[in-house]
Amino acid sequence: MGNIIKQEKEKKIVRELAAKYYNIAMSGENLEKARLYRAVNDRKMIRPVVLADEIPWFELNIDGCLNCVCEDPGLRGLESHFRYWLARHKYFGGDLYLNPVYLITKIVHISDIGVEAEEKILKTNENNYIMAHQYADMLQTEEDLEKLHSQTVTYDEAGTKKHFEFAADTIGDIMPVKITGLSCDYGLGHALWDIVSRLRGVENLLTDLAERPEFMHKTARKLTDIFNDRIRQIEEKKLLGVEQTYIHCTPALTDDLERPADFDDIKLHNIWGRAVAQIFGSVSKAMHDEFDITYAVETMKPFGMVYYGCCEPLDKKIDILKKIKNLRKISITPWADINLAAEIIGKDYVIAAKPNPANVSAGFDENVIRKELKEIVDAVKKNGCSCDIVLKDISTVAGKPGNLLKWVEIAMETVNNY
Repeated sequence: MGNIIKQEKEKKIVRELAAKYYNIAMSGENLEKARLYRAVNDRKMIRPVVLADEIPWFELNIDGCLNCVCEDPGLRGLESHFRYWLARHKYFGGDLYLNPVYLITKIVHISDIGVEAEEKILKTNENNYIMAHQYADMLQTEEDLEKLHSQTVTYDEAGTKKHFEFAADTIGDIMPVKITGLSCDYGLGHALWDIVSRLRGVENLLTDLAERPEFMHKTARKLTDIFNDRIRQIEEKKLLGVEQTYIHCTPALTDDLERPADFDDIKLHNIWGRAVAQIFGSVSKAMHDEFDITYAVETMKPFGMVYYGCCEPLDKKIDILKKIKNLRKISITPWADINLAAEIIGKDYVIAAKPNPANVSAGFDENVIRKELKEIVDAVKKNGCSCDIVLKDISTVAGKPGNLLKWVEIAMETVNNY
């Protein structure tokens, strides 16, 4: 009897959080954010949108906003979900959009590729998920490449149904609960050279691009074939989803993607694709083109729209990115020239502008932040660009949550004056 009473109390906590979340999600203010997202991605921007993501929550549990009390594993999972989104909305919301549907992502198991990374890690804080990595070289020879093999994709339909039924029973009368498939942030993003970095180490990768180009092409070919086979299986097994609100921290909502005729049989051309080559910030445009864009053109071809880039500066490489069919959004990092990028991009693509996360850490200076944000907004306004502004990769706020709160405040002030 005691356990039943305890579980009912925990269920009540989750239901109260879900109701609070859903009230915000159904508000006119939240629905307006969806309109802003679509306008940016459809290249009809009303104003730039502002988001903060990849947040150092170990420093930001303000007033215990993330403290979970449920002990039941299922209820704790729901509680954690709603506390996370409510905390983001309250403290670092900016233009954060809350999806008014609780989505159950299909449980999909994807087997390994035959070779696994071996690494040593170094942490500066035990609670911080960001850490330094030192990787062993696992792909040194032709024989090592032969170990790479295709993956097997399997769908845990029973597990997914069980998860759905639990959530629907707990909160289904408060908000819609729906099963959805995979998006590019769940097994569909092509990060070829991120994989090689983890399997070889950065120094070995960069050295062999220059000294063993044929070997590196063979490596790229093997991993590209594995990726193509994986997304083929996911599509054929009807495991794709179109309910994508974000694509790697940036807005994903759009009216320009073709809506599926059958929502139980979604195709790759109905969703976003994403490619990235972060380590290629250290190589020439010609080498970037030869070793990554060549393969990205192939892997991204089936997708409806494509977002390219992450931390690598791309302002001087936009002409080679244009080879990618259905390219729609380009990441412009703090190490890129926003003025040059905006001039070249114009109205052709969307800019995913990434301000410098170091500015919310030690040495916090409002003037520096205002100058950086103004430069972004002025550049996109001058060149008629559509733009989202996302502060991400925030490894620390130096123990001062107010830094991030103030950054969001300044950013919203900047874009509201657009």
